Amino acid sequence: MRYELTDRATIEYLLNEQGFHFSKNLGQNFIIDPEVCPRIARKSGISKDCGVIEIGPGIGVLTAQLCELAGKVVSIEVDKKLLPVLDKTLADFDNSKIIYGDVLKTDLDKLIDEEFGEGRVCVCANLPYYITTPIIMRLLTATKKIDSITVMVQKEAADRLCAEVGSRNSGAITAAVNYYSEAEKLFDVGKSSFYPSPKVDSSVIRLNLRKEPPVKVSDEKLFFSVIKAAFGQRRKTALNSLSSGLGMPKSDIASALTKCGFEPTVRAETMTLEDFAALTDALSGK
Repeated sequence: MRYELTDRATIEYLLNEQGFHFSKNLGQNFIIDPEVCPRIARKSGISKDCGVIEIGPGIGVLTAQLCELAGKVVSIEVDKKLLPVLDKTLADFDNSKIIYGDVLKTDLDKLIDEEFGEGRVCVCANLPYYITTPIIMRLLTATKKIDSITVMVQKEAADRLCAEVGSRNSGAITAAVNYYSEAEKLFDVGKSSFYPSPKVDSSVIRLNLRKEPPVKVSDEKLFFSVIKAAFGQRRKTALNSLSSGLGMPKSDIASALTKCGFEPTVRAETMTLEDFAALTDALSGK
């Protein structure tokens, strides 16, 4: 039996049947606009030769669309109370598998090897707002076996994730995302498209993972420490933020900035990935 998963009455029936209550802590908002999930699935670029990892399937509204297009869909759900709901809503799809767990604690390399083998793998999901950045960084760094990540996130977060490094809207997450992938904003989704309705609008973005980073750095760990420290106190100059965040004397930071051609008053949001790479090398004495 196929359920109309964007119909509010159907959603309430399925959830009430299982005694389910929405959790604010888990950021649960289900999509009720019937045009949104088919569009996300199409824009993700998946096909029958592709395996998909979904994070937080909810009641399966996006999952069903992904199953129509992909060879196999593995969904990771952290709320046990939704598992019997998903058993019902996805019963007609033999290419769907639900895993109970937390994506931040999941061995993604092992999951991909066991579920998809050597095939192409993409991620597609409607992410909870409160944990967007940790999940995206986990997906970017925990495995090299993902081709692309298509996710719906809070609009403000999307603007920052897809900003150009060195622009006013960029931040530490912008630099990290651009190091690992090419980011593009696909389309916006209004808050009325969800049940319950959140207080903010959303956007769908796609991250196409790079085979190689766009810059070379001598010390990748220090590179990301520099970026994190530089953006740690946005109202301050990079000199003050870096000195505080890295625990280094201002004289050493100033010397490195000067060596890279920067004024002591430079701010992190004006710096590019190439700038951060050069600064990292200067700080490490390379």
